[in-house]
Amino acid sequence: MNRALLIQILKNPWTINVIEIFVVFGMIMFTVAYLSLLERKISARIQYRIGPNRVGPFGLLQPFADGIKFIFKEDIIPNHVNKVFYVLAPAIAIVPALLTFAVVPFGSPTTFFGILDEPVRLQIADLNVGILYIFAIASLGVYGIVLGGWASNNKYSLLGGLRSSAQMISYEISMGLAVMGVLMMAGSLSLADIVKDQERCWYIFPQFLGFLIFVVAAFAETNRLPFDLPEADSELVAGYHTEYSSMKFAMFFMAEYSNMITASAVIVTLYLGGWQGLPVGGWMGLPIVDKLWFMPLAWFCTKVAFLLFVFIWVRWTLPRCRYDQLMKLGWKIFLPLSLLNILITGVLIMMDVY
Repeated sequence: MNRALLIQILKNPWTINVIEIFVVFGMIMFTVAYLSLLERKISARIQYRIGPNRVGPFGLLQPFADGIKFIFKEDIIPNHVNKVFYVLAPAIAIVPALLTFAVVPFGSPTTFFGILDEPVRLQIADLNVGILYIFAIASLGVYGIVLGGWASNNKYSLLGGLRSSAQMISYEISMGLAVMGVLMMAGSLSLADIVKDQERCWYIFPQFLGFLIFVVAAFAETNRLPFDLPEADSELVAGYHTEYSSMKFAMFFMAEYSNMITASAVIVTLYLGGWQGLPVGGWMGLPIVDKLWFMPLAWFCTKVAFLLFVFIWVRWTLPRCRYDQLMKLGWKIFLPLSLLNILITGVLIMMDVY
């Protein structure tokens, strides 16, 4: 294929979108696979253990061994389950986590070293209501967990699913209100506009209270410790996935890791400047950035990787809280604080401080 034909193909916006979809999907799946290894390595380091190191050099092929194991394990479907929803539940859990990433900008617009005539945005879809799309799609993930617990026809699984629905609904309210401060400052619901507005200053500084609320709510939304009550094995055997095995069991954990990646990407976009390289002043007019188009992408990936490390670090550091403590934190503490954050932001905007 000659260069002229390649350029002609790349100029088609549909071609760029298809390439971005495959690249983003592939990177999320690759990251999901190696997050399982990274989690075991970090937990081993925290607990003074060695961790997986037998499959491949330094254990780097362990995710492939796990994948092969799940694929070839016997897929047991108990007779007492509702088979239609039992089979659909894992897919319903993982699909929203993958769809949510579609509106996240992961790099600055680029011409790829001048190959293209016009800059192409490194974002699958730039919706003018991007943040609403994220909350709308992300909220569908709870149906997979609830249906998995209900369709299993198991009391422990059902209780795990109900816990998850109550937990996710409770913290979605605080999460949505925490984002309101960012939207008030940016004056737009588009994630691309929010990142562009952070050229002056990352929102983590003026919206630090909203940032803390959003991060903790993200832990609760992804069912990670210390908020993994839906799968509290000490009380509910294993929670909503008790009756699952083989790849269906693996898909629930793939959904959890996918949600972690998406949540980290959204946090980076809303509060940590997205692909902006510096906390203040964007790139400060550095001319080298125009030539190194991959630097914003590298900054974005570095920030997401750091937040993923924090997710794992917190899981293996803090103990699981009680369910009443979880609900009290969401309704009696975070909800008033998120409303207070909106009030403070509004007052500061009226005073022209922002």
